[in-house]
Amino acid sequence: MTALWVSLALVASVALLLRWQRPAWYWMTFGILFALVRVLGRYASVMDACGLTVPPSRWRLTLARMTRRPVPEARAPRILRLRPTRTGLVLRVKLRPGQDAFDFSAASDRLRHSFVMRNVTTREIRSGVVELRMTGYDVLKRVQMPALPDGGGMRVPVAIREDGEVYYRDYRQIPHALNVGATQSGKSVYQRNLVAGLAALDVALVGIDCKQGVELAPLARRFTALADNPDTAVDLLDALVGHMEDVYQLIRREQRLSADIPDAEITADIWDLPDRLRPTPIVLMVDEVAELALFATKDEEKRRDRIITSLVRLSQLGRAAGIYLEICGQRFGSELGKGITMLRAQLTGRTAHRVNDETSANMAFGDVAPDAVLATIQIPTDRPGTAVVGDSSGGWVRIRTPHLTLRRAVNTCNAHAHRTPEIPALDAFRPVLPPLAKTPTPAAGTAPAIA
Repeated sequence: MTALWVSLALVASVALLLRWQRPAWYWMTFGILFALVRVLGRYASVMDACGLTVPPSRWRLTLARMTRRPVPEARAPRILRLRPTRTGLVLRVKLRPGQDAFDFSAASDRLRHSFVMRNVTTREIRSGVVELRMTGYDVLKRVQMPALPDGGGMRVPVAIREDGEVYYRDYRQIPHALNVGATQSGKSVYQRNLVAGLAALDVALVGIDCKQGVELAPLARRFTALADNPDTAVDLLDALVGHMEDVYQLIRREQRLSADIPDAEITADIWDLPDRLRPTPIVLMVDEVAELALFATKDEEKRRDRIITSLVRLSQLGRAAGIYLEICGQRFGSELGKGITMLRAQLTGRTAHRVNDETSANMAFGDVAPDAVLATIQIPTDRPGTAVVGDSSGGWVRIRTPHLTLRRAVNTCNAHAHRTPEIPALDAFRPVLPPLAKTPTPAAGTAPAIA
């Protein structure tokens, strides 16, 4: 008996230590079992307490009266599937007649407390079926990206969502995006993760970094074109607009509209062109967009108007030509001058890291997801990389980007430098870099030197 108590005490100590130091390990070893027991054991009572049950139907009441049986109880939604994951549980339920998916969304906080879970999010799978994703621990405290297969296309994993899923930046689905955040909020690390993810894809990277290139210049071996000041940026944007017009001319030549052409072969963008003719897609990254919009003299004002006009044209017309925009800055509002709000209206994706005031949060989400404004200003200062992402549909979610050092990002870009495509219209802006130093191979029979 003593040995049994000692064993139980040892197991409990290990569980408490894992829960404190390694919550992910605790969840995989002990947490899943405890959570399954809680959810299945409390399901009916929790649904009733949260107002997610329906009264018995009339025919059941009539049958109870005829047979003189007790009045049947209210019915909870039927469980279709309960599946554990590496971060939590996924509960899929079938709604009863009269219930709505919004009822579960409104009760998500009460469900979180009742089931003793870290977070509960809901989404409607199809008519009458709702999925509840429950996380067992704080997945944003220590971000660990899972091993993922190559996504291909224009889909890049960049962060972890608060429900434990991987957040992907999908340029085919959301072509242009805005990324705002205060200093030390993790905005640059988010951009760095994007560059590292895109480096392995067949895509041309074009950068504008008016901080003399301190953010993007170290990654320049993977960039087809790079501008580090507004004077170069205006010429680079003009060249991009010219390249876009050439791509549209190519698409027009290849449409070949006639009665014998199948509908599937008629295209209005680059993705339906044959592989041998398809131009390389381009991702334009603009760091600190305010530096492009500010001016102090008349000449700088003319330059500024050319820059904003080119950015607006690229955001309006660039998607079909395979040109995608990633605009970053600390603030992005009407105080930057005319044309800025027109540009912001074209940026479907919104990412807001920690901001210093509510006005900055409104610049990102005030026109698409007002509920996300409050979540943005509540991001703590001790969690850099945490952000709120949303789109024009009004949906939003919290994410956190894993910390990627500049050295690792540089190594990734150097390893994929051979993928950097050459675009004739942008040759004048290609970074001039010395060749990479090759590591000397030690001669046979000699031991390598230890640094």
